[in-house]
Amino acid sequence: MSEIHLPPFAPVLLESMRSIGYSLESAIADLVDNSISAGSLNVRIYFIPYGTPYVAILDDGVGMTAARLQEAMRHGSSNPLEQRAVNDLGRFGLGLKTSSLSQCRKLTVASLRKDGALVAGCWDLDLIAKRKEWIYSVLDHPADIRKLPHVPELEKQGHGTVVIWQSLDRLGVGESSLEAALNSKMDRTREHLSVVFHRFLSAELGFTHLAISINNNPIAALDPFLSKHGATQRLQKEEFQIDGKMIRVQPFILPHFSKLAADELALAGGEEGLRRKQGFYVYRNRRLIIWGTWFKLARQKELSKLARVQVDIPNTLDHLWTLDIKKAGANPPEEVRINLGRILNKISEASRRTYTFRGRRTNVDGLMHAWDRVKGRRGIRYDINRKHPLIETLKKGLDEEDERLLDLVFETLESTFPTDSLYADMADEKPNSSGIEDPEDSLREIARQLLSAVSPAGRDDFLLRLPKIEPFSNHPDITSSIIGELTHAH
Repeated sequence: MSEIHLPPFAPVLLESMRSIGYSLESAIADLVDNSISAGSLNVRIYFIPYGTPYVAILDDGVGMTAARLQEAMRHGSSNPLEQRAVNDLGRFGLGLKTSSLSQCRKLTVASLRKDGALVAGCWDLDLIAKRKEWIYSVLDHPADIRKLPHVPELEKQGHGTVVIWQSLDRLGVGESSLEAALNSKMDRTREHLSVVFHRFLSAELGFTHLAISINNNPIAALDPFLSKHGATQRLQKEEFQIDGKMIRVQPFILPHFSKLAADELALAGGEEGLRRKQGFYVYRNRRLIIWGTWFKLARQKELSKLARVQVDIPNTLDHLWTLDIKKAGANPPEEVRINLGRILNKISEASRRTYTFRGRRTNVDGLMHAWDRVKGRRGIRYDINRKHPLIETLKKGLDEEDERLLDLVFETLESTFPTDSLYADMADEKPNSSGIEDPEDSLREIARQLLSAVSPAGRDDFLLRLPKIEPFSNHPDITSSIIGELTHAH
């Protein structure tokens, strides 16, 4: 068997790799990963859509030497099968190049180590297409490097790296202008970064705070669990090991949307977003990689839409999770699925209880009302009191099907309560307070029906309670007369 050296054809391979599927926000997130791995505390993102348009990402990490920069710009610069540093957010050694070149045709990186020299290198797809070779351009003269956008800032801070995208051939496709496209896409990028890196942005206990800005406007953390809200439920944390590595699971039950202010509801994704964004939120070294899925362990349901589960995995288990190049997708191994499925049953029940809570009665004045005033999540409503003696008496003579039909009648009456008409009538004139045109005969008949359903031993007690039962409580004089008649009759 003979062997030949058969390297990939540079222009074709690089053009093909541009279609891996990066969006602008996922591409920039990949570069922020690199900045975090380099120990950055500040990441500043810039976009200039006019003149000579560009996007730049400047950090204050440790910076690179010329040799280290050349290695970082190599495609496949690290082996995904090798164990990485515990805080490393990379894996394939492709992120810097594939994410950047998915958005531009010219990628330039300038870097500076503390007490080191300013270095820079460039991949230019047009040059590669012309020369048909893997041409990596090194900027040899510091004066040329200093002409690059934001390099003066880099030198002023003394160390770090700036990644520059030029020839932005894809960002304006399908849009009226590059400026409109960049403005719109950067808004999405801001939202994406605020949730993907929220644990870095919020200075999570025990970790260093990371600041990210876009055109000098800081990005605030967007906590998908609303963990600081007083009504959020933090369920019991669980841990289990895979291949000797710990996976930590922290379930949350979000507050019902009626307990959220408008801005808090927006952070949770709105009422529709509550349903669509339920599920597991998987973090690799505290960086969110996939969210809003139950991994086919359960369906997205209305009653579980308040459940969100934080799952922390180390980068040493990447091979089991089949993490993709964009760090935008991962599938848990069978052993993890079994453990997550076990935890899921507890979570769904807690979410169901929170979502189906109907409210509490507010008319606790010692009277047996026909209508209960209930304070629920959507405000005040009025429910028919199913424990009213007249209703309980009626139900005693019904079979299961008729009782279900009666409940449907009650629900229909409750759902069509004429609140607006009642409010208007109360404003115009005083309505009939009893709701009965000739109350005495009606009350007498109601009392007789109720008494007939009471055992002989309980009749005296029932007659004592009658003045506190609506509608009798609204007519004390008539009720007193009826009690006298019924006492004498029995």
